[in-house]
Amino acid sequence: MEYAWSLTPEAFTKPNGETILIDKSKKTEIMVPLEVARDVIRAGRLSAHAQVCELTQEQADNHNSLMRRQLESGKWTPQQIVYINQLHLTVVMLLTGRIKLVEKDGDKEVVVDEEGQKKAQTCTAEQKQKVKELIAAYVKSGPQPAAATANAGAPVNKN
Repeated sequence: MEYAWSLTPEAFTKPNGETILIDKSKKTEIMVPLEVARDVIRAGRLSAHAQVCELTQEQADNHNSLMRRQLESGKWTPQQIVYINQLHLTVVMLLTGRIKLVEKDGDKEVVVDEEGQKKAQTCTAEQKQKVKELIAAYVKSGPQPAAATANAGAPVNKN
């Protein structure tokens, strides 16, 4: 959670042009409770496995399902939604080798791992199928996109 916080930007611009400002001095107000973070991390693990298995659509579906769940809960400020998204991304990047944790003089820092990107992770056909099944179950258990529900005319939030 701390590493995701360190990577959270001070400003985030949504596709519609709206900018969300994040006051980094208000960390305790923006970070989410541990139980929610665990759910985000579990979803991030699934997304990372999907990425390794080259399941692009499933990875997107998994992330979208996570974000729909959080948005529809109505519990979070826009700043917290940005943090939840960043936590998910951080988990994916850690598990796929895009970033790594490095300890220097007792402190840990997050760095881009150029070597990790060169190490190809593999995914067997069995693993790929299992990831597909896990993501399908996760997506099915959460709120469905507006187009998939009876209220097909509702606007879809693509964030």
